[in-house]
Amino acid sequence: MSVEPMRDSSLGTAFFPAVRQQQPVPERIRALSTMTDPGYVDLFTMSGGLPGSSATQWARALFEEVAGREGQFIWRVLLGLRLTASPDRVAGWRIADRRDDWIRLEARSWFLTGHLVVQADDEQVSLATFVRYDRPVASRIWPPLAKKHRQFAPDLLRDAHRHISQARTDRPGTARADE
Repeated sequence: MSVEPMRDSSLGTAFFPAVRQQQPVPERIRALSTMTDPGYVDLFTMSGGLPGSSATQWARALFEEVAGREGQFIWRVLLGLRLTASPDRVAGWRIADRRDDWIRLEARSWFLTGHLVVQADDEQVSLATFVRYDRPVASRIWPPLAKKHRQFAPDLLRDAHRHISQARTDRPGTARADE
C-alpha cells in the first residue's frame, strides 16, 4: 500500500495526517465490539477526519478501495475468513451493527473470529481490530500477521483519507446510497 503526499492547497506543501496507535484501547471503543475475551485488540487513530464522511464510507475506502486484493488475500487465504461478496457487506465482511459515526464488521474462519470497528467524526478516524482465538492454532498464526497489520494500519488510514478526498474532488456532492 503506497502513500502519496497530500497537498494542502492553502500552504502548497505535502503533509500526512498524523496516525497514532492507542494503548490501552479506550472503553468507548471496546464497547463497540461484542466480542468477549479477545486475544488481540489494537486501535489506530488518525487526526483530521473529513467532515460529512460516515463511518461506512471510511470502511469502504479502507477495506474495499485501499486494502483491495492484498487485503482479500490476507483475509481469505492466510486467515481463512469466510467472506461473501455482496452490496450490503464491506469487502465481504458482514455489517454487524452501525450508527452514523461507527460501524462494526465481523468475519469468522475455522480458527478465529475478527471484528473491525471504524469510528469516524469530523476530527478523527479510528480503526480498531479485535481477534478472538477460537482454536489454539490461531495464537500461532495471528501474531506474525499482527506485526504486519500494525505496520500497515497507519498507511491504510492515510490512503483512505486520500481516496475519500480525491473522490470528493472528482465527484463533489455525491455519496453512496447506503451511507
